[in-house]
Amino acid sequence: MEKNKEEIALPTKYDPAVVEKKRYQFWVEGKFFEATGDEEKEPFSIVIPPPNVTGKLHLGHAWDTTLQDIITRIKRMQGYDVLWLPGMDHAGIATQAKVEAKLREQGKNRYDLGREAFISNVWEWKEEYADFIRKQWEKLGLGLDYSRERFTLDKGLSEAVREVFVTLYEKDLIYRGEYIINWDPATKTALSDIEVIYEEVQGHFYHMKYPLKDGSGHIEVATTRPETMLGDTAVAVHPDDERYKNLIGKTVILPLVGREIEIIADDYVDMEFGSGAVKITPAHDPNDFEIGNRHNLERILVMNEDGTMNHNAGKYEGLDRFTCRKQLVKDLQDEGILFKIEDHTHSVGHSERSGAVVEPYLSTQWFVNMQPLADTAVALQNEEDKVHFVPDRFERTYLHWMENIRDWCISRQLWWGHRIPAWYHKKTGEIYVGRDEPKDKENWEQDTDVLDTWFSSALWPFSTMDWPNTEAEDFKRFFPTNVLVTGYDIIFFWVARMIFQSKEFTGKRPFKDVLIHGLVRDAEGRKMSKSLGNGVDPMDVIDKYGADSLRYFLSTGSSPGQDLRFTWEKVESTWNFANKIWNASRFALMNMDDLTYEDIDLTGEKSLADNWILTRLNETIDQVTRNVEKYEFGEAGRHLYNFIWDELCDWYIEMAKLSLYGEDETAKQTTRSVLAYVLDQTMRMLHPFMPFITEEIWQKIPHNGDSITQAAWPEVQKQFHDPKAVNEMKRLVSIIKSVRNIRAEVDTPMSKQVELLIQAEDETVVMELEQNRHYLERFCNPSHLSIATSLTVPDKSMSAVVTGAELFLPLEGLIDIDKEIGRLETEYEKWSKEVERVQKKLSNEGFVKKAPVKVVEEEKQKEKDYLEKRAKVEARLKELKG
Repeated sequence: MEKNKEEIALPTKYDPAVVEKKRYQFWVEGKFFEATGDEEKEPFSIVIPPPNVTGKLHLGHAWDTTLQDIITRIKRMQGYDVLWLPGMDHAGIATQAKVEAKLREQGKNRYDLGREAFISNVWEWKEEYADFIRKQWEKLGLGLDYSRERFTLDKGLSEAVREVFVTLYEKDLIYRGEYIINWDPATKTALSDIEVIYEEVQGHFYHMKYPLKDGSGHIEVATTRPETMLGDTAVAVHPDDERYKNLIGKTVILPLVGREIEIIADDYVDMEFGSGAVKITPAHDPNDFEIGNRHNLERILVMNEDGTMNHNAGKYEGLDRFTCRKQLVKDLQDEGILFKIEDHTHSVGHSERSGAVVEPYLSTQWFVNMQPLADTAVALQNEEDKVHFVPDRFERTYLHWMENIRDWCISRQLWWGHRIPAWYHKKTGEIYVGRDEPKDKENWEQDTDVLDTWFSSALWPFSTMDWPNTEAEDFKRFFPTNVLVTGYDIIFFWVARMIFQSKEFTGKRPFKDVLIHGLVRDAEGRKMSKSLGNGVDPMDVIDKYGADSLRYFLSTGSSPGQDLRFTWEKVESTWNFANKIWNASRFALMNMDDLTYEDIDLTGEKSLADNWILTRLNETIDQVTRNVEKYEFGEAGRHLYNFIWDELCDWYIEMAKLSLYGEDETAKQTTRSVLAYVLDQTMRMLHPFMPFITEEIWQKIPHNGDSITQAAWPEVQKQFHDPKAVNEMKRLVSIIKSVRNIRAEVDTPMSKQVELLIQAEDETVVMELEQNRHYLERFCNPSHLSIATSLTVPDKSMSAVVTGAELFLPLEGLIDIDKEIGRLETEYEKWSKEVERVQKKLSNEGFVKKAPVKVVEEEKQKEKDYLEKRAKVEARLKELKG
């Protein structure tokens, strides 16, 4: 059915809000993003890094998902059966903290509600914020298969988590034990090592004298955490330290406490550091814990879970740890025990989630024995089916961490999350770990802790594909996935864990490639944060400039692995690019008449411009395709931008007007066909980057199919390869640009006709230029155009050299020579005065000696600049005066 002109016309002004409205629903309702399972198509899959249901998406999410969307849209257009699986993460600590904060505003806490009611509250929060996230995905235009959306706490993923936990436990790769762990007193939960952020803090070294029991003297120790001394159970020295050999085995009296503790010898002690003697607190320091194990020392915990001092702290019981520190220091000074306080800058761990100072804390927790898993994951990188890091330098980052792995503390003292599938017998204390709860459950009590969020996230690539059912269709077809896109900041948190869990439980890598990007920073290169107030909401950017402008900026603004600096000016420039595309497409559509897709005919005789743009289209298709396959989206975007803005819009469309506005109907029809074809292919290439505007334009131009999302990715057409046309066009463009530059130099508008002489190097060039004389006449506007191998050129002419020819514009036709001489003489006088002034200043020894170096350098630069300008004016005067 033919469309009328109103149906195919684009509005005068490009309005992103109007263009993007309802377009997403058209895609989703058309099921264009759903994987079909078509066996004739090769599968291609990506799982989305699941955003936390703690809040709304930020610019980093927008960047990450835009890159995935580009990849999946390209693959879909290339004929793959694409699955881009969406989902969200329950984000244990972060989500529970948000809900607890909300309860505090109502004067309640989770204990008032009880576990079941509290969990119900968190599920309500999850539904609310999951809806926000889906709306943001929609605004970004993400081509997700919602029919397969998953959540890390849904039934299927819970089954996968239990299977992994129980299997690892049965293999002795999960164990329960008392260890020093990172403890967050604010959220009252354990943290894994990588959930601790270290910051340089100005603190103190507290130097103390512990008196020997026999009264023969004392031994000096120092600490940055004096409150932990209440849990000291030994003082350690190096066995080879001559200063202390006679003290080993003796005891000291622990100040303020009065407890007798032994002086022990251990190789761990550094003889060169401080006094060479260290206090040992096995319950509050990981190194002391290991020393305590070697020497069978008592572990005395002196703090509660909330960071207050407990009953073992004696008179300090109930005080906050830092308040206790102040009081303790005063008391130690009063007793003469603390003899020196030294300023000391040291690295202090803070909770990634709450910001609280992390406390090394003795606790019974669940751990994963990481060494066997890490060894297998490291060995994978020597196999043919390894995980490919892009850029590859990040493989070293990954391997370094894996080769220096520590056991992973996986239990968290939370209510929101995967509850640990372990039960304790109420009478015997026996531990049962299983996929199902004990049959006589009244005699058993389930562990109250939940698993670290990353435990379930580590299974994401295969648990979302219905594993542990290895016969599931999606698991068989789409796992392993093809690529993971993520930031370098979570290589340890997430990427590493997915690799070792996948290798352990499926025997395969979880993904073929890992595309690593950096962080979005502000214009000054600072990390975006609430404290700096420099964050930018991607939805605000979309409201102002549209999703396509944001997407194009994010995807082309940096190279793989590098950070991206956000500036509003850069987004505005991509919005200008979208406007350029819109206006060019609008012009094309106005000149299509009733052309249909079936009418497009590229077999007829074509102009130089036609052959040139078709060749350049081929070259752009090749360059863009090669770069996107390497994930070099910035380079692909650069080629696209240059082709669309410089060649298609600024040159081809302008040249096409000669045919479109001419009388030759055959030429007109050929140009329409070329224009329609090039626009169609260009929109397809641009579509993954700017999906909304390209769909809108593609629906208006002659096309085949229901949506550009399903259109075939452009391929190089050899029959349109014409390097001769490219060379000829380069020469033409060079001539036209040179003429325009000369006109600008002498302030002669394009509307004024001037004589143009072109002296070609040979007859071949003459013939070529004569064949394309109509372009030169149209874009140079000559009063008379001469093209020959030998020409008589007036003495006073402006000239320029291009490949294969030299062109001349006689000055008589360009300017009033006498008037121009007068203007230049005035200008020469002006620059001479400036030169005289600055040289006088620089010859003044007093100025040169007393003025700041920067000021003197500025004056020297001015002298150089003024001399150059005067010389140019002088040269022009000589030319004109002959």
